Amino acid sequence: MIACLRPLSALCLAGLLAACASSPSSSLGELPRTPDASIEQLLQQASEAKPEQAVLLRLSAADLAYKQQDIGRSARILEQIPMESLKPAQQIFASTLAAELAMARNQPKSALKALSNPSLEHLAELPVDQQVRTQLVRSRALEADGQTLAAARERVFIAPLLSGEAASNNHEAIWALVSSLPLDQLQGGADKDLAGWLELARLTKTSSTLEQQQASIDNWRAQNPDHPAAKQLPQALTKLKEIAGQPLTKIALLLPQEGQLASVSRALRDGFLAAHYQAQQSGQPQPSIELYDSSKLTSIDDFYRQAQADGVQLVVGPLEKPLVKQLSSREQLPITTLALNYSDSGQEAPAQLFQFGLAAEDEAREVARRAWADGMRSAVALVPRGEWGDRVLRAFQQSWQAEGGRLIAAEHVDQPVALAQQIADLFQLRQSEARAKRLQGTLGVPVAAQPARRQDVDFIFLAATPQQAQQIKPTLAFQYAGDVPVYATSHLYSASNDPAQYQDLNGIRFCETPWLLNGDDPLRQQVGSQWPQAGGSLGRLYAMGADAYRLAPRLTQLKALPETQVDGLSGRLTLNPARRVERQLPWAEFRNGQVQRLQDSDS
Repeated sequence: MIACLRPLSALCLAGLLAACASSPSSSLGELPRTPDASIEQLLQQASEAKPEQAVLLRLSAADLAYKQQDIGRSARILEQIPMESLKPAQQIFASTLAAELAMARNQPKSALKALSNPSLEHLAELPVDQQVRTQLVRSRALEADGQTLAAARERVFIAPLLSGEAASNNHEAIWALVSSLPLDQLQGGADKDLAGWLELARLTKTSSTLEQQQASIDNWRAQNPDHPAAKQLPQALTKLKEIAGQPLTKIALLLPQEGQLASVSRALRDGFLAAHYQAQQSGQPQPSIELYDSSKLTSIDDFYRQAQADGVQLVVGPLEKPLVKQLSSREQLPITTLALNYSDSGQEAPAQLFQFGLAAEDEAREVARRAWADGMRSAVALVPRGEWGDRVLRAFQQSWQAEGGRLIAAEHVDQPVALAQQIADLFQLRQSEARAKRLQGTLGVPVAAQPARRQDVDFIFLAATPQQAQQIKPTLAFQYAGDVPVYATSHLYSASNDPAQYQDLNGIRFCETPWLLNGDDPLRQQVGSQWPQAGGSLGRLYAMGADAYRLAPRLTQLKALPETQVDGLSGRLTLNPARRVERQLPWAEFRNGQVQRLQDSDS
């Protein structure tokens, strides 16, 4: 019986290899293709084949397992194939598959490493299908690694090779990438098509109104009639036309003019009106602004009735948290409203309510994002004692663990006298001292031992006031943890011009509003000349007020196009599914008593 099977086995092998190989060129070697066979059949035939044929069959088996989403099996098969034994075409195929497996495991750096194989120099000599497959996974890996511009460049490069649905999906992906880039990356580009995409994204970002956006887009299309985006406008920009047909003509600014929030309210109001006046200077029509005093409200319903009678289309405010909670509890609101505070998280708000504020939780999430991007994996946390510190720690922990990070321990800072003990507890210094004492007792002689901190901490997440931070950093050094990187929220930065205040903060990285990190912004300079306090910590509120004005005409756009980002003065703004505005902030570091702005990729 066995003898009878031998000829059949050889016949099957010949058929499988015929289906399994293609030849880009004799020097590059054959490319495997997925044949009409099971993984088991391919592996069985590989075990009986000559080495060169066995390699093709195993590559096909690994590829088939990947396409069947059996990631573990695919990786195990691929690991058994020695890369050095492969010809260049097969190395490219194997490297591409290795990158796809890495992406399936959310490991973009591993994917990019796989795609750095020298054989990739010959990619252009391979069939178009293989070129597309390799470059698509490279683009995905670059995007996941935060290299957005490089990912867009890759997709622009392969666009001419695609057709049908693949071309359409790639087209939309290019727009999603370039439209997410910050303004300072939206210029130049040696490739003409990429330069056109970047210019289109820059125009949509720098237009303060939907009307300006439409005019800029139409003008760009007229100047670039042969560009792919001119021939087929991205879906997001097509939707803008519908939104632009409903211009905003009157806004109610609802803020308290008296009471304990009056000074906060003034900064928000002045920032809001400054952005309004700056927009008027562009020559484009702007909505009129009607001021209402929320500190004198007796009924929120009466206010909305009055606002409707006054022709108001959008309410910006209130600022007071109780009023925002009250609005959140309604089933619906008579006028679309951008509240300048947040209701309790988890509370389902009416569809007409948007919420925007300087949430400390945004900054905690920003620390998690940045630290992970910088290669950190394990953290300890220092936060103030109380409800605020609990919220910040919870937001950091959720985001950090969602990234894949580990929070080892946390301490709530209260009295300065307890700080040294708390930091020692975080780094298990007392355990180190205890070990030294036990050893001394055993030996009966003095033991010279310097306390050693735990070594599994990559960084410290810090949320603290300037006064607390100035005590914490030196205490870390005193407790043998001065070399541990510290990532902080903006609350430790007083924005004063006194370098002496920052000497004890050297090395700390912190996120901060663009308003306080970019003194060259025209609106910032204009406001600062009129209200000098806007250059200090109050500047964050002026920035928020200005951003509230910039957000006002774009709320419908943000809701309709969730990927839309607004480069604001309080951060890069996006809208989450609960219609809460979230901020992503730039980074800075204290160096020799000075604040140095960091690039997003600086690590």
